[in-house]
Amino acid sequence: YERVARAYEKILARLSLGDISVRTFASGGSFSQYSHEYQTLCDAGEDEIYLCKQCNIAVNQELIKEQNVCPQCNNNQLEKKRAIEVGNIFKLKTKFSNACQLTYKAGDGHGKPVFMGCYGFGPSRVMGTLVEIFHDEKGLIWPAAVAPYKYHLLNLSKNDKVKLTADEIYRELSKKEEVLYNDRQDISPGEKLAEADLIGLPYRLVVSDKTHGQLEFKKRNENKTQLRNLKELF
Repeated sequence: YERVARAYEKILARLSLGDISVRTFASGGSFSQYSHEYQTLCDAGEDEIYLCKQCNIAVNQELIKEQNVCPQCNNNQLEKKRAIEVGNIFKLKTKFSNACQLTYKAGDGHGKPVFMGCYGFGPSRVMGTLVEIFHDEKGLIWPAAVAPYKYHLLNLSKNDKVKLTADEIYRELSKKEEVLYNDRQDISPGEKLAEADLIGLPYRLVVSDKTHGQLEFKKRNENKTQLRNLKELF
């Protein structure tokens, strides 16, 4: 049970959600006193939780009347927050293994009922949560761990020589990284730049008449741009 809990915490950390996700005590139903939810703090969330900032542990609103202090440190100064549930774990104990006569052979040679748990993690919920948290007025800002591509390469020129340079950069970069290449000639440079912001890949690379064989490098979550050589990306 605790190994799964730690695995969830590692997953959320890799998704850049670790610092804003909390293990939350919720109703255990007919199985146990508590279940545990993984709630990501977000103003757009449907759930209300009460957070202990000392322990980074929370209590779901459904439980707050009977559990109005932190279950870990007994702090009664809990802060109300909105959140999105992205995962949950709870102990089924032996309720179903007894009913199904599901046993294992213990060290003493006797059969004992299997102790069961239930573990849920919502990829679609996580995707929606990432969109709610990592965006601005221009579009998405994908964390690198979940971005469909690392680089978004744009050719803003109709010059044949510049196009050859952009094509070569794409070929070389694709050998080592995942690259989305926008070389369409039927839309304007402004449209390409706006699309890149909307899609929100971590790094934008621009080749144009002004870059003179180099790349204009920009992080999606920053405003500054830099001219770089291809080798400087690795």
